Amino acid sequence: MDFYELTMSNGYFLNNKKDEIAVFDLFYRTNPDNAAYSIFVGLEDIIDYINNLSFTDEDIEYLKGLNIFDEEFLKYLRNFKFKGDIYSFKEGSIIYPNEPILTVVAPLIDCQLIETSLLLLLNHETLIATKTNRIVLSAKGRGVSDFGARRAHNADSAIYGAKASYIAGANSTATTLAGKLFGIPVSGTMAHSWVMSFDSEYDAFLEYAKIYPENAVLLIDTYNVIKSGVVNAIKVAKDFLIPNGHRLKGVRIDSGDLAYLSKKVRAILDKHGLEDCKIIVSNSLDEYKIQSLIDQGAKIDSFGVGENLITAKSNPVFGGVYKLVAIKNKNGQLVPKIKMSETVEKITNPGFKDVYRIYNENNQAIADLLTLHGETIDLQKEGSVVDPNKPWKKINFEGCYLKNMRVKVFEEGEQIYRCPTIEETKKELARIIKDELWDEEKRFIMPHTHYLDYSKAYYELKVRLMSENSYEEK
Repeated sequence: MDFYELTMSNGYFLNNKKDEIAVFDLFYRTNPDNAAYSIFVGLEDIIDYINNLSFTDEDIEYLKGLNIFDEEFLKYLRNFKFKGDIYSFKEGSIIYPNEPILTVVAPLIDCQLIETSLLLLLNHETLIATKTNRIVLSAKGRGVSDFGARRAHNADSAIYGAKASYIAGANSTATTLAGKLFGIPVSGTMAHSWVMSFDSEYDAFLEYAKIYPENAVLLIDTYNVIKSGVVNAIKVAKDFLIPNGHRLKGVRIDSGDLAYLSKKVRAILDKHGLEDCKIIVSNSLDEYKIQSLIDQGAKIDSFGVGENLITAKSNPVFGGVYKLVAIKNKNGQLVPKIKMSETVEKITNPGFKDVYRIYNENNQAIADLLTLHGETIDLQKEGSVVDPNKPWKKINFEGCYLKNMRVKVFEEGEQIYRCPTIEETKKELARIIKDELWDEEKRFIMPHTHYLDYSKAYYELKVRLMSENSYEEK
């Protein structure tokens, strides 16, 4: 946790505010890569963190040694357990800017101590899932595998990035521990060092095929793809694999003009009766390179994507933030709070809210809706919904329906919701992207902006708070 979580909590404790109930929202302001949406991953790890958050004797001794914390506060930490409620979008949900992905309703100290980990878990895994989804969309049904571990920022980044990428549509990962921990299919064949360690490329391919006859994928660009690599791969297929009842599963190209080489290799393989042999490519790929390769007619069956996936290199920060939006007064009422700013985009959405998604008669998502917590909305009633950017606009939701996008995950510190399995989450996300998202939102360039509307009551609340907290300009 950030150190200021502790200094603020110590201050709350000394000011008799430790049991004061607050509401914090975790949200973000913009999508990476100018996309229309993001994909929320990280809830399962947030749940694990909340369930296991505690302070050991060693932790307390370290904090005591800093000589700035009250002794009674340190005793309080020694017996700390999260005591609040948490509402959240489900793992693998499509999310949009400025809506609360996760809301914490808890004592102030509880809200504060969990801030950093909530943000880092959501920010990292959501970032990688969102980037992977773009890469998978660009592949247009061809396989995508995570090859990113060696370019990740550390071991956890590789492992949990692999998990996020799998949920978002990758077929497999090269990160073995991620396979073990999460049941993700693992993939990997050989490196150039394998080929170079033998006297000849043919010997390297033959020995590999003998060890892995059911999974022989040969790396053909160590010396020359056309004149050497594919020739020796075909020779091994005909000399050993086919006579022994096996097939050459695939060849991989890791350098050069991938469009040109894949077309040449495909023609040569087909000429020799190896139409079923797959062509896999790698080499600093991203969604734009993959899209370009496909547009050029490249004969590629699957893509291994490394650094650009696991680091989200083109936009490597997901800007999740965590803001106080309400606090309970002495009468037990939640008083909404708003953060004002000269930068309009940084004015927060105040109060304890619910988030709905509005669907048309074809079950496509057409907008999201913020309401007061517990508010009932009749979409058919004129004026019940306001576009905050165009409050004069008349909105017609005839034939549409609402879906509450969040579930209650913790109640008074106890977990009451369990995430589906990774496979179930992956499958449901793929369905949502296929059936509920508009094609216009999937564009990489100038995608359609998803609407975020307010209920009339919520709009009036925000306008009132902005007015009450504004200052006259001179």
